[in-house]
Amino acid sequence: MINTMLIDFSSKTELEDWTIINDTVMGGISKSSIELNSDGHACFSGNVSLEKNGGFASVRCACPDTKLGDSTKAILRVKGDGNEFQLRFKETASDGHSYIIAFPTTGEWETVELELDQMVPSFKGRHLNMDNFDHTFIDELYFFIGNEEVSFQLLIDKIELA
Repeated sequence: MINTMLIDFSSKTELEDWTIINDTVMGGISKSSIELNSDGHACFSGNVSLEKNGGFASVRCACPDTKLGDSTKAILRVKGDGNEFQLRFKETASDGHSYIIAFPTTGEWETVELELDQMVPSFKGRHLNMDNFDHTFIDELYFFIGNEEVSFQLLIDKIELA
C-alpha cells in the first residue's frame, strides 16, 4: 500500500489550518502555541496547569472531508520531550466526541505507527460506549496533552496514512 500524506510541514510556510484550544475555554490557565521553527517543523509547546479546574492543551487542524480510504494506520514523524501525547480524530468537526490514541515520546526523532482501529471514542476524558474508530474520512485531527501539570514540546514533521 502506498502511504498517503496528510500533512508535511516541510512544504508549509504558515499554519493557517491549525488552531490552539486550551482549557481556557472552561476557565483554566494552561498555555500553548504552535509555530514553524527554523528547521521547517511545527512546534507545539506550552504548559499544562491543573489550576482553576484546567488540565489540557491541544492544537487542531481543520482538514474537511479528508478521505482515509482503506488506511489502517496513522504514521507520525515526531520528536517529543518524553511526555505522552494523544492523536485525536473527529469524523465531523461538530461532533462532541473524538477518537483518541495515546503515544509516548522518547526525546528523539521517531516514526510512530498508530493503528486507527485502536482509537477509542471519548468525550471530555471519558470513554464512550461506542465502537472504536472505523470511518473513511475525517474533518479534524489534533494533538492533545493533559491531566497533569507539565511543560511540553512536540515537534511534528509529517503525518501520513498507510
